[in-house]
Amino acid sequence: MRKPIRTLLIVGAAMVALGGYAVLQRGPVGNPAVPAPTKPVDVERYSGLWYELARYENGFERNCEAVTARYALREDGEVSVLNTCRRGGVDGPESRSEGRARIVQDSGGARLKVSFFGPFYVGDYWVLDRADDYAWSIVGEPSGRYLWLLSRTPDPDARTRALITERARALGYDMDLVRWTRHEGVD
Repeated sequence: MRKPIRTLLIVGAAMVALGGYAVLQRGPVGNPAVPAPTKPVDVERYSGLWYELARYENGFERNCEAVTARYALREDGEVSVLNTCRRGGVDGPESRSEGRARIVQDSGGARLKVSFFGPFYVGDYWVLDRADDYAWSIVGEPSGRYLWLLSRTPDPDARTRALITERARALGYDMDLVRWTRHEGVD
């Protein structure tokens, strides 16, 4: 009888610690009224390699440069996620994080539930805006603490950068909180 209680206490303590760690990962609210996604997303077209152009700084990406995300539709209907970054600079050691996402029913493919830690932590991933040709996207979630500006290329032209920035601002994001990501050969 003592062993199951002890195991339960250890698991409970670990869950509390992970929950506390997740709270420490959050940054300031940069958008107090995140709008729901309005454009549908064809997940097959969205799949592939994306380069992070900019983000709201967060604990799990601290000191990351050359950040990419690769999405692939799985046979079971979920989406595989592979995030990579270079720690400490564009030439730093590569760090990888694998996860999976479930498309939220009746969301037109624009809302996903993503998990990198099994069933214990599931986060929202909302494609708030995107180019018609899927050349760029703006990703957020309901709390307004996270924002990612993504592109199919690591260095889109100045006009495209300005467009993405303006679209994020129009969605209510404080662009003064944005941290621009460096990529190899790109300043």
